[in-house]
Amino acid sequence: MTDTTADAANEAPNYGITINAQYVKDLSFENPNFLAAMQPKSQAPEVQINLGVRANSVGQDSYEVILDVRAQAGREDKVDFLIELAYAGVFTLTGIPPEHLEPVLFIEGPRLLFPFARAIVADVTRDGGFPPLMLNPIDFVDLFRRRQAEVAQNADSATSTVN
Repeated sequence: MTDTTADAANEAPNYGITINAQYVKDLSFENPNFLAAMQPKSQAPEVQINLGVRANSVGQDSYEVILDVRAQAGREDKVDFLIELAYAGVFTLTGIPPEHLEPVLFIEGPRLLFPFARAIVADVTRDGGFPPLMLNPIDFVDLFRRRQAEVAQNADSATSTVN
């Protein structure tokens, strides 16, 4: 290795994301009409899934990222099951420029947590007596972009109402 190659390697930014912990922050499963749900029906249950991501600082370069999953299945006006999961991870971010902090927290953080949250949702619905609910993969880049657009639109609305 030449001196210029060694210098370039030493000057290269050292970026990193470390998962210090991941855990179930909150979990709720309701199965209010199991016997009715198991009766033969001509109509398949409708499943509604909502997903959200939150993040907050928990120390120097450390952040808690929370993936919120809410899924409800039912027919007509009856709820078959309702699951609410807040699955969290504590991440240490090294060398991330401030302008890239939010995308890393809201894209990479939940991307790393999602497979574990997906498995919990599948296991809990299966253990509740239903077929496992397998969440489809999520495009966290698109979710982040939509969130940014919504924030920008709300800021524009607030500005135009103040004028």
